[in-house]
Amino acid sequence: MIESYRDLTVWKKAMDLAEMVFVLTSRFPKEQRYGLSAQMQRSANSVPSNIAEGHARDFTKEYLYHLSVSLGSIAEMETQLILCGRLKLLSEDEVTKALGLADEIGKMIRGIQRSLKEKLN
Repeated sequence: MIESYRDLTVWKKAMDLAEMVFVLTSRFPKEQRYGLSAQMQRSANSVPSNIAEGHARDFTKEYLYHLSVSLGSIAEMETQLILCGRLKLLSEDEVTKALGLADEIGKMIRGIQRSLKEKLN
């Protein structure tokens, strides 16, 4: 039974992805510390944070809004990951692994959105 956002598989996977991004970006050159690295960390942190905040809200429409923000953050992070691959800041394997997890999380969020929208109708 789901009693908290911490019980949600999608939140757990989003936390794994955020952790992965923080570890990967910790290896970036110092000149990227306040640029691409910080931007990636913010977008990665936004995904589980918005899942948690939305789940804690009292209204389904608010939950849907926060899930939408999470999807936007995933798209932002995917773009940044691809750029890191192009700039050779990350290996192709690292980018592929992170993008795969991001895609899985995105599908899970869309599934939750569909389920919530059905309840509204």
